Amino acid sequence: MQSPSRPNILLLMTDQQRAGCTAAEGGPDTMPRLDALHARGTRFDRAHTSSPLCVPARTSLLTGRFPSAHRVRQNSTAQHALYDADLLEVLRAAGYSLHFSGKPHMHPRPDDFDSFHGPFFHDSGPEDSGEQAAFDDWLRALDHGVGHEPTPFPVSAQLPHRIVDGALEALAGTAGRGADGSGGLDGARAADGAGAADEEDRPFFLWVSFPEPHNPYQVPEPYFDMFADQVGERAATAADLDGLDWRFRWLRTLIEEKRPGYDEEWRRYRANYLGMLRLLDDQIARLLDGLGDHLENTLVISLSDHGDLFGDYGLQRKGAGLPEALLRIPLAITGPGVVAQHRDEHVSIVDVLPTLAEWTGGEIPAGVQGRSLAPLLAGEPVPAEEFGSILGELGYGGVSYDEHARPPLHFPYEGRQFDELNSVTLGGEMRTVVAGRWKLVVDDLGTQRLHDLEADPAELHDLSGDPDRSEDLLAMQQLLLRWLLRTADDLPTGTYTSRTRPHNWRWAPETPPG
Repeated sequence: MQSPSRPNILLLMTDQQRAGCTAAEGGPDTMPRLDALHARGTRFDRAHTSSPLCVPARTSLLTGRFPSAHRVRQNSTAQHALYDADLLEVLRAAGYSLHFSGKPHMHPRPDDFDSFHGPFFHDSGPEDSGEQAAFDDWLRALDHGVGHEPTPFPVSAQLPHRIVDGALEALAGTAGRGADGSGGLDGARAADGAGAADEEDRPFFLWVSFPEPHNPYQVPEPYFDMFADQVGERAATAADLDGLDWRFRWLRTLIEEKRPGYDEEWRRYRANYLGMLRLLDDQIARLLDGLGDHLENTLVISLSDHGDLFGDYGLQRKGAGLPEALLRIPLAITGPGVVAQHRDEHVSIVDVLPTLAEWTGGEIPAGVQGRSLAPLLAGEPVPAEEFGSILGELGYGGVSYDEHARPPLHFPYEGRQFDELNSVTLGGEMRTVVAGRWKLVVDDLGTQRLHDLEADPAELHDLSGDPDRSEDLLAMQQLLLRWLLRTADDLPTGTYTSRTRPHNWRWAPETPPG
C-alpha cells in the first residue's frame, strides 16, 4: 500500500449529525457540495462512533482509543484523557503545522495549535459585542429548543459562518501571526518534532469543528422552509417505548414533564435539522473554495462525533441507550491516493488516528486500539474478520439506576431546563457489538437485547429470548467478549514489548490478502 507523502489534512467535524441525512446516504439533498467532493473518494457506509457523547467520542478520535481506555466517559472530564501520543503529537512529529477553528470539547488547549479560532459552543462564540453577540444571546434564550420561526439574524451571524471565517484567516496566513511573521498555513512557526522541514513546504492540518446540527435547532431563511416537505416519517414514535430499554422511557417522561407536548413539534425539528445541514454545506463550500490550489494535495476527512435521535422514539437530541440513530456517523475521506468507492466494512471514529499516522508515514502510537484504514482508502482487500464487527460503549460508571429512580441531578426537576446527559440514563455501563445484520446490547445489570437490524432497523424487538435465535445470541456474546479482550488497555508500557501487527489489525491473518 502506497500513500502520498505528507498531504495537507482538512478535518471537517460536525456535532450530532445523524447518518443517512444526505443524498449520498439516501436522504434529502442537504449537502450537495460535500457529497460531490466525496464522490471522488471513499465513503464508509458502516461507520460508528465509540460513544454517543461529544467529549468521549472526540477523545477517541484524538487518541485512537475507546472511552474505557482513554478514561473520558463524560463531557466534564476531557482533561483526564489517558494516552501515549495523540493525533496532534503524531502530526506535529510528522512536520505538520496545526490549526483549529470551531468547537473544541477536547483535551488539547489553544496553545497546542499554531493558530486557534474559538472557542465556539452551541450557543456562543468568542465575540462579545455587535450582531454576533446579539445572535448568541438569542441562541441562549432558545434554551436548546426548536425554533418555530426563521432565525431573525443573517447567515453571517451563524456559528458555521464565523468558524469558516476563522479557518479562511488561517488559510490566508493571518491567524496567529506574530511580530516575526509566524503563524497561519503559509510559513507556520517551526515546532518541536518538525525537524529541518522547510517551513514553506510544511503541510498543514486544519481542524474545522462545527457545533451544528446539534441543538438548539434553528436556521434563518432560505434554510427554514427548504426541507419542510422532506422530513419523512419516523422509524418509531413514543408509542413504541414500552418495548424498549427503560432509559428511553425515563428520558421521555422527564422531558414531557418539563416541556409538555414537545414531541408535537417533531416535523419542525426535523426541517430545521435538515436546513442546518444545508447551511453547513454552504459554509463548507466557502472553505473549499478558499483552499484554492491547496485542495488538490489535501486529504479531506468529514465525519461527526455521534448521531441524533431526530424525533424517533418521541425523543430529541441523545442521552438514552445505544441505538444506531446515535452510534452511526457519516464518514468519508477524499484526497490524493484515495480511491473513489463505497466501503461496507465496520469502521469507527477510533480508526482515524492510526489511519492518519500510517498515511503520513508515522508510527501508530502505543495503546492505540483503532485500526488503520489506509489500505481500505487505497482500494485494497482487507480481512473480513478484522472489519466484520465494531464495538460501542456508554456509561458514566457506578451501578445503573432503574426506571423509577429520581435522584438529585445537576438541574432541578422543576422548570423547563433539562440535560439529556444525566446520571440516570447514562449511569452504570452499557456495551454493544454490531456485526452485519446483528446487534447485541448488554448492561451492568445483566440485561441483554439482540436485534436484527435488517428486519428491525429501529431496534424495537428484542430477540434474545427467542429460542430460534439462541445460536445467533451465543455468537454475538462470544464476539462481544472478544472485543472486550481486544480493548484491554496496553498502557502503561513497561519492560516487555507487546506483539503488534501491520496496520494494528489484531484479527488479521499473518499475511494480509492482496
